[in-house]
Amino acid sequence: MTPHSTHTADRILGGWLGRIAGNMLGKPVERGDYWTRARIDRYLRLTGALPLTDYLPEPPPATDGFELRPEWRHCVRGRISGSCRDDDVDYAILGLHLLETHGFAFTTEEVGELWLLRLPYLQTFTAERATYRNLANGLRPPLTATFENPYQEWIGALIRADIFGWTNPGDPQRAAALARRDAVLSHTGNGVYGAMWAAALIAAAFTASGPRAALEAALERVPASSRLARTVRHTLALHAAGAAWEDTLTAMDEETGRLGWIHVIPNAAVITAGLLYGDGDFTRTVALTVRGGLDTDSNGATAGSVAGVLCGAAGIGRQWTEPLEDTVRSAVFGFDGVRITELAHRTARLVLG
Repeated sequence: MTPHSTHTADRILGGWLGRIAGNMLGKPVERGDYWTRARIDRYLRLTGALPLTDYLPEPPPATDGFELRPEWRHCVRGRISGSCRDDDVDYAILGLHLLETHGFAFTTEEVGELWLLRLPYLQTFTAERATYRNLANGLRPPLTATFENPYQEWIGALIRADIFGWTNPGDPQRAAALARRDAVLSHTGNGVYGAMWAAALIAAAFTASGPRAALEAALERVPASSRLARTVRHTLALHAAGAAWEDTLTAMDEETGRLGWIHVIPNAAVITAGLLYGDGDFTRTVALTVRGGLDTDSNGATAGSVAGVLCGAAGIGRQWTEPLEDTVRSAVFGFDGVRITELAHRTARLVLG
């Protein structure tokens, strides 16, 4: 490998590790209507985990008012032995398989075919489950996204976008175009724009000087008048004006919170704020993003992916990577137990040959 290709490969590995670690950090508190920012911080204070610099601590005995997700025993500090299965990681794996199988000229129909072949129905949620049902009933895109699907602008397409960023380092335009082709299977409007934005953001992170530059480059790939673009711009403006992280999120919640905790718009604000106030530091970025609430595991995964690309695998602390044991649990048929380093190597091979 040349020095350039070694550097790119390290950043791709950083993206995979960051996505998985960020997902694991947010998983115990994934339920934004219950785990509000205030409740998350109360839990962290109770367990002596502020500032947050590691995975969440397990709850003390007889703790009332803090109902973690049932999977918490496998994703809190001291108990992690490889990554938990989660759709936020399954879709990255499925996206890799898509590109290995069909190449970069894949069609939206081929995305749907791989879902039916490789993804269990009960491991899909919201827009993806509605789409899966539509596919099984013989519908074709774009009807798969619109028929009896009230989740068309939720976060599902965004969480599928990382692979298109990792495989297009420094090319946010191509990353966004590929993410759009995937997203229209299940989403419309801002649901699609969210995927395009995330893919472009990750692609831009390979060459950007920092998170703000990557965010600004990603904004160029979505319609400027869209609610998603307006939300990201407002978050950028509040940060530039010197607002505190808490005040920025409060302002954005007042503007977007009515949409619900799984909608792409409020979650884009949380991701944007986590990246800006994390300022390129991996630990600070994922900690702030998860403390921001809403869809914590998805947001932690996306922010972790961007931060992991920005700093490379070498810039991610061992407290995040060692418990993962280089192993992924996955519901994608044929991939359970796969090594993270293998996934990263296969991703890099698509880029570097």
